[in-house]
Amino acid sequence: MKLTGFSLQGLCMRLCVLWLLGLAGAAAQAAAATPVPKVQVPGKTSKPAKAVPPPKPVLAPPAGNLVIIGGGLRTENAEVWQRIVQLAGGKGARIGVFGSASINPESAAQATVNRLNQYGAQAFAIPLGVTWPNSDYRKAAEDPETVAMIHSATGIYFTGGDQARITKALVRPDGSHSAALDAVWDVYRDGGVVAGSSAGAAIMSTTMFYDAKSTLDMLKQGVNEGHEIASGLGFIGEDVFVDQHLLVRGRFARMIPVMLKKGYQIGLGIDENTAMVVNAKRDVEIIGYSGALLLDLSAAITDRGIKGFNISNATISYLDRGDKFNLVTREFTPSPDKADNKLDPNQPDAREPVYTNDILGNNAVLDLMVNLIDNAQQDAIGIAFGNPRDFNPELGFEFRFSKTINSVGYSSTEVEAYSVLKLRMDIRPIQLQQPLYRYR
Repeated sequence: MKLTGFSLQGLCMRLCVLWLLGLAGAAAQAAAATPVPKVQVPGKTSKPAKAVPPPKPVLAPPAGNLVIIGGGLRTENAEVWQRIVQLAGGKGARIGVFGSASINPESAAQATVNRLNQYGAQAFAIPLGVTWPNSDYRKAAEDPETVAMIHSATGIYFTGGDQARITKALVRPDGSHSAALDAVWDVYRDGGVVAGSSAGAAIMSTTMFYDAKSTLDMLKQGVNEGHEIASGLGFIGEDVFVDQHLLVRGRFARMIPVMLKKGYQIGLGIDENTAMVVNAKRDVEIIGYSGALLLDLSAAITDRGIKGFNISNATISYLDRGDKFNLVTREFTPSPDKADNKLDPNQPDAREPVYTNDILGNNAVLDLMVNLIDNAQQDAIGIAFGNPRDFNPELGFEFRFSKTINSVGYSSTEVEAYSVLKLRMDIRPIQLQQPLYRYR
């Protein structure tokens, strides 16, 4: 069979050629769309892709507890000593003791080791301190053996002395943590207890007193970084300022200029032979002999038109032994012996004016607060002034304490003890007549 101009065989051959050409074109297009891997040439390296930095580790809040002691902790104060041992794991708990704050750190550490062991611990001294005999404290703070000793503990205790010696021993000159300090933090984060008395309490906040003047001189002259204050170790967090020896030495007023300078809203000052126990939920419990003052400056203001230190609308509270306070919720829980004995402001126990001419004296502020909360008077005044031979003797300060609708008092049904909440406190400078007195 023949077709005009074509044979059947020729037509079939042409169709086959066209089909093969189509397949070849499709393969070429697919090849063009597929990336061709580069061939590595010997002696040359390809430029690596830019590395994505690993995410920074997120440190969980510490799971441990703090026992912050105001100094002067007596051997017979079983409540505090036993609590430290209990929080470290109970009988046989390994507690590492830093005597670093002391001029004689070895003997100071051993004395505390002996006391803790009396209450059931298996305590041991950590050989690290600026004045530790026959030792280079910088090397000791990085020594793997020292670090291993600390990691073997479930509790850490810092003795009293000079808090600057603690930070000098544990913080590198560039401000970073030594290996030993990181190990202490590991113990705390893993659920261990960190305790400290006096200087050991001062290091608990991010700012601590360093080379502090008297309270009155700090009100007169202010506070300066590297002189009156320096960096602490910050175990309690960045939002709370801590001070110690508080009521006995009348130190509550020196906390205020520091808090204003550094931006703290909350300050806790613990008295001697007394402790604040702070847990992972930030509950504060007062145990021991006395109590603590709580300062709240969240609504406080200063008047720049007044020459000299001043503050208005600060809030001051006294937390007695057995009382609890949460640093997050700001909720207060009275001790069981006060829970059902809230003071009735309509039935005050006293009516006479409340006044002291030495508000910075031993327990003076507590006596004034207690006398005011159960009184028909609405405010009380305390005065602070210095020796006529002191710097600027004519400058003094008036402390005015006032009850507000938020002020509350509780009284114990077992002993003569009070909790006083949310008194307003205003401080302003006053001019004193010189001389203060004349002979008759």
